[in-house]
Amino acid sequence: MKIVIAEKPDQAAKLAAPFNHKKKIGYYEITPNELFPQGAQITWAIGHLCELKPPEEYKPEWKKWDINRLPIMPDKFQYKVSKNKYKQFKTIKDLLKQPSVTEVVIGGDAGREGELIVRTIIKLCGVQKPMKRLWISSLTEKSVKTGFSNLLTENETRSLYYGALSRACADWLIGMNISRLYTLLLKEQGVKDVFSIGRVQTPTLALIVKREQEITDFKPQPFWEVEAKLTYGEYDIQAKWHFKGETKIMDQKQAIAIGEFCKNKPASVVNVKEEEKVYHPPFLFNLSSLQATANKLFKYPPQKTLDIAQKLYLKGVISYPRSDSSFITKEEALTIPIIFDQLKSIEDYQALLPAPIQSILSNKRYVNEKKVTDHYAIIPTEQVPNVSKLSVEERRIFDLIVRRLIAAHYPPAKFSYMTLDSLVDSRAEFRSKGKKLIDEGWRKVFFEDDKEKDQLLPDVNIGEKGSVAKINLRESMTQPPKRYTEGNLITLMKTAGKHLEDRELEKILNQTEGLGTEATRASIINLLKSRNYIDIKKNQVFATSKGMLIIEALGENLLTSASMTAKWEQRIAEISKGKASPKAFMEQVSKLALKLIEDAKQQKETWSFDQGQVEEICSQSTQKPYKKTKMKVGTCKLCGGSIIDFGKFYGCSNYKKTDCKFSISKKILGKTISQANVKKILDTGKTNKIKGFKKGDKTFDASLSWNEAEKKVEFQFK
Repeated sequence: MKIVIAEKPDQAAKLAAPFNHKKKIGYYEITPNELFPQGAQITWAIGHLCELKPPEEYKPEWKKWDINRLPIMPDKFQYKVSKNKYKQFKTIKDLLKQPSVTEVVIGGDAGREGELIVRTIIKLCGVQKPMKRLWISSLTEKSVKTGFSNLLTENETRSLYYGALSRACADWLIGMNISRLYTLLLKEQGVKDVFSIGRVQTPTLALIVKREQEITDFKPQPFWEVEAKLTYGEYDIQAKWHFKGETKIMDQKQAIAIGEFCKNKPASVVNVKEEEKVYHPPFLFNLSSLQATANKLFKYPPQKTLDIAQKLYLKGVISYPRSDSSFITKEEALTIPIIFDQLKSIEDYQALLPAPIQSILSNKRYVNEKKVTDHYAIIPTEQVPNVSKLSVEERRIFDLIVRRLIAAHYPPAKFSYMTLDSLVDSRAEFRSKGKKLIDEGWRKVFFEDDKEKDQLLPDVNIGEKGSVAKINLRESMTQPPKRYTEGNLITLMKTAGKHLEDRELEKILNQTEGLGTEATRASIINLLKSRNYIDIKKNQVFATSKGMLIIEALGENLLTSASMTAKWEQRIAEISKGKASPKAFMEQVSKLALKLIEDAKQQKETWSFDQGQVEEICSQSTQKPYKKTKMKVGTCKLCGGSIIDFGKFYGCSNYKKTDCKFSISKKILGKTISQANVKKILDTGKTNKIKGFKKGDKTFDASLSWNEAEKKVEFQFK
């Protein structure tokens, strides 16, 4: 008899549905049939039923957070049953140990994590029986039966298990060690909070903090644009003054002068350009693009979209949602006419079907087997739901997926873009832009709103004469970079390779999955929220003081760069294909952990945080208040006392006893002066060159040096 282990209860129910079965406590009993001559039992995990043991379960002394006990490196990683899940684990174990069970079928989601979840349970149960693998991308009756008829051999997917296990153990090693390390080092600086560090969450946070800093540093500037209403015969045209394509004028007096010059002046058409542009239908959905679209249209957080899509998948009405591919295979393309026949029963799609294009079988924009990895794009299945029984949210996501597939069977949309250049009084150049729809194409299926509201321009010829009917000066302000939305963040993580300077690493990251995977990106964003690193307000992402401080503390570090993830993902991908050694990979990760620990201990000497920021983090922390110990930096140049870091300045410990006046401000012309630089002044009389001092609009580099005659610190220029 076979026993099938699914990943979740709902999934197990779908696997049992095509067969005569009885529901038992913790499993389904399948009666003998053509596919299971001796019958079968289908049981389930509850997601990650097992988890890696915490440090203290390897060695009791590892429970205490102590910088002297780092690194924490188990000789061999071990799993345990997750809390509150032992009952289901025992059910699976008892079923596996039945003498009648001759074969185990791994029935988790067809991917790396599904492989890890089920194999870990089997291993922890101590059972060694022949195994097969169920590999399907939808839970329709047809797909389930086809999958059970074509089970893979266990060794065909074994490498996926090693890849997922290597990733989990490596993430544990970095997370446990480096999170403790920075929490303890920052505690010495008076920051009483827990800081979580991770291979994916930290570079993602670094990108958010970078944008936050760009917004903070941005200085808005006023600018003016000269707008004109030009009259050509019976037509009025809106136009903007420009010089070599630039419409912004930074000097108000110049803008006024241009406007005054143009009033009531003659105008003539000097150039008319018309260009036709073709817009192909969008690609089919993978999870990232579905999450980004749902966030843009409905403001759904990425995790919510994934949860809704998962419900639709378990109902059997869409294919596997955690897909990273936007393509389907020829096999799926052949089923689309059947899917469309079923969709015709839904009123919303009756006006759209049959589609103008009968088949996309030969269209590589959608059908490309080389670009389908574990799963194909997210599409509806032939099992069409009763939409009235779907929730509003389920209906919206299902509708998006359906319309994307229908749109792929429509022709491109075509627009005509027009540019009309006018010359006012033979000197001032004005430009008018317009567009018109030539062919609606796929936009009939769903309309995407355009940001640019262009006017419809009349038919005029070069040389046609007119006049300026009206002049208007529009004042505006330059705008800072836009904040990311949660949807932008998903796309940003997917395309993080674009932020690498190293072309090879960029290529690696783009070939893998960017930062995180389709299945984990939403949970990473939730983790950043729960750690109080980011805040979401009205769908906009803000970096918190805590998030900005940890990135400042990490500085130029492998942990904040997508490069480490690129190399990491490359190696995991190679392990998952059986082309690299898990043992060698873990040895490299262990060396990396040691290096990161040593680097951080040296780097802390350069830290100098804003005390207000520290106090804000401590006030929001759930940890008990912690009083910072004032650190000695060096020996006073005036009286021989101790120079102490007082938070906002460095001063002498003898200021009360002898009224010693020695002090150095923590911030000089916008630049934070680190303890390391103050120590250099005290020891050698001079710092190295410090970049980025700001005075007014000017930025300059200089050293700080001790003037013995004047008894003060001053700038020194090369």
